Amino acid sequence: MKVYRQAQLGNMDSLKVREEAPPKAGAGQVLVRVKASSLNFRDIIIAQGHYPFGVVENHVPLSDGAGVIEAVGEGVRRFAVGDRVMSSFFPNWFGGRIPSHRDQYQKEQDGWLSEYLLISAEALTFIPDHLSFDEAATLPCAALTAWSALSGVGPGDTVLTLGTGGVSIFAIQFAKALGAQVVATTSSASKFERLTALGADALINYSDTPDWHRVVRELTGGLGADRIVEVGGPATIAQSVRSIREGGQVSIVGALGMDGEAIDVMKLFFSQATYKVVSVGNRSDLEDMNRAVSAHKIRPVIDSHFGFDEARAAYDRLSSRNVFGKIVIRN
Repeated sequence: MKVYRQAQLGNMDSLKVREEAPPKAGAGQVLVRVKASSLNFRDIIIAQGHYPFGVVENHVPLSDGAGVIEAVGEGVRRFAVGDRVMSSFFPNWFGGRIPSHRDQYQKEQDGWLSEYLLISAEALTFIPDHLSFDEAATLPCAALTAWSALSGVGPGDTVLTLGTGGVSIFAIQFAKALGAQVVATTSSASKFERLTALGADALINYSDTPDWHRVVRELTGGLGADRIVEVGGPATIAQSVRSIREGGQVSIVGALGMDGEAIDVMKLFFSQATYKVVSVGNRSDLEDMNRAVSAHKIRPVIDSHFGFDEARAAYDRLSSRNVFGKIVIRN
């Protein structure tokens, strides 16, 4: 089988295809024929050598993938040969509180950028029937992060999303399914039409309006947003503090920009808001999300597709930051 491995972190030229023998499924395991995988910003950080945790030596990249069960090992009852499955971001976090031994792809075990993957049956979930493999491969990290970030949002709430990456696009789709109003920011007026088509009720060009918190306040009658899906980190968090409604919640899900304005601690305090760090979610959360995806027939937004032999180009595309939705690699 063909499999990508990155021999040296920080050196993209060391990301190469290798020929390896397909593994055999042991007790509790399944062999998945991978049909598609998708990239997250975390994959860029790992490849560049900036991930703050250890990484498997000579690892197989990517945490998100979808495929077909090719073989099952002894004792497997969750799946049968031919089932369509997708990854769960944390392969051994099934529900409840975060375990101290929570594994991650690339950190403790190889990822999905391969023709076949041998994995525990417990690390997988079924693909929603209406989705293709390409679409399903976009869900495990970005979609579940957005779903978790919106937990508790209901009809009439105002949700603020930042930019047009995978998490933000999914957040718009889920917020509308939950009955919320959406204010979306982007740096490009050319994306306004596409954001409106997804359901955004109001749009802010943050390049033209650096103090976009003022517009958020105006759009909400001075109250602020009930929920903010905060993906920018240091680059945007000060604006989010000014934009949140008193008693609302800022769901902190990423740090796409490391430079930004210092937080006004008094404004943070008097906002009386919750500032919650969201760490994707567990398998039970993923299954709940998939039921919502099925019920509302939500279809992921895919920015671009790349062939298996074009994986390096897929990394370059995401590194450009000029994306609208998810980037998928097809096997």
